[in-house]
Amino acid sequence: MELKNFTYLILLIASIAAPLALSFDKKVQYYKKLKFILPAILFTASIFWVWDVQFTAAKVWSFNPEYTIGLNLIGMPIEEWLFFIVVPYCCVFIYEVLKVYFGKYNYDKPFRILSLFLIVGFVLISFLYRQQKYTFLTFLFSAIDLSYTVFRNKFRSHFTGFYFAYFISLIPFMVVNGILTSLPVVEYNSAHILNIRIFNIPVEDFSYLFLMLLMAITIYERLKEARYY
Repeated sequence: MELKNFTYLILLIASIAAPLALSFDKKVQYYKKLKFILPAILFTASIFWVWDVQFTAAKVWSFNPEYTIGLNLIGMPIEEWLFFIVVPYCCVFIYEVLKVYFGKYNYDKPFRILSLFLIVGFVLISFLYRQQKYTFLTFLFSAIDLSYTVFRNKFRSHFTGFYFAYFISLIPFMVVNGILTSLPVVEYNSAHILNIRIFNIPVEDFSYLFLMLLMAITIYERLKEARYY
């Protein structure tokens, strides 16, 4: 096994290192919220694991064995399974940090309006490009989940934090995903995407991150408010 076989794993470790180290920050106290964060992450991850396994089997995307340690589970490298734990953990951490330090800022109405425009945009893209599997499902699921979140009307106080967290998360996302798609660690079947890329990242991945973060944060906030345990 060569050093480059650890590429994907090293990227994941580097991604989560700072959030893990800062989870015990006295002001944020992220570790105290793990009883709500971890179930939200695991539920979200379970949805994306099923999706990922199906798309890997359908050859919508594939993984380059030169950059993984060679341990596979149901056709996917173990690093890909960990991806859906690491990324939501880091993104929800960003969300919590922003709430602590910038919680006084609230732009509920502008972000609700933005959400309505995004819903329409997501629906149009999914309909117009319904032949491309990744494009169609990613934008469709994003539209459905965002619609439910907006019209359920119980998340409005969190919209500012969510959007801020998403925008900030795009920075490490573009670094990590840029490396993954440039080497490439992950290769996409051009028949199932729009073939529009930003820093070599398919535009669908930005919607994928949006959906993942929205699911994790809405579930997390619902668990906190419900206080089931």
